[in-house]
Amino acid sequence: MKNQDLFHHLHTNMRYIKTLLFLVLLFAGLISKAQNDFITLGESVFGVNHDISDTYSINFTARSRYFLYRDATIQYKQQQVDIFHFSTLKLNYNHALSFGVFYRNRDVFESGKNEIRFTQQFNYKTQKLGVRYGHRFRTEQRIIDTRTIFRQRYRFAIDFPLNGQKLDIGEAYFVGALESLLSLSKTSTPAIDQRVTFQIGWQLTEDLKLQTGLEYRLEAYNIKANHSLFVLTSAILKI
Repeated sequence: MKNQDLFHHLHTNMRYIKTLLFLVLLFAGLISKAQNDFITLGESVFGVNHDISDTYSINFTARSRYFLYRDATIQYKQQQVDIFHFSTLKLNYNHALSFGVFYRNRDVFESGKNEIRFTQQFNYKTQKLGVRYGHRFRTEQRIIDTRTIFRQRYRFAIDFPLNGQKLDIGEAYFVGALESLLSLSKTSTPAIDQRVTFQIGWQLTEDLKLQTGLEYRLEAYNIKANHSLFVLTSAILKI
């Protein structure tokens, strides 16, 4: 790699990290003004990916979500368990279509209603000087009892190795994302959400990655804003 390209790569990475950190600090300021609505949750994920062919892959994921801070007190209480599946068709190197089914159980923890969700997704990604840019367009049909919520989502994400342009075994990488969501239903006012996520990951082996980080959510801010911070941990295994 030329020195000029390396300098540009490092400068670009630092610019993105500084921007995301600025947004997190900005949202932290908003949270401090809305303590009554602020909660912190933990979310632990284990996912398994498998390539059926060069163009078709599947994913199965189990996710646990639990309260860590609520009602101005530190606590641990399980909120839900999620299980979901995605099938992905790779159209070419940059484009992919995915279809998913999702099940959420809250009833067993007496924390809300269960949910079944169907998802359709389109991904577009590009890569330059080791930085990957991703655009994800997602539509969801969330079925909760007899009510269906139609949710539209757009996420812009970046990820890159923290050492050079190529991720090697044992090295770390950075993932950051901005996502906007719009929820529509016949019985409720349209709700707009915003999410900001940043994580650090480690490529432990060729087939195993670990990630940890934070996600800030500003939910239904066009109606009555709710603020939450998620502490994220995940393991992704490729088989």
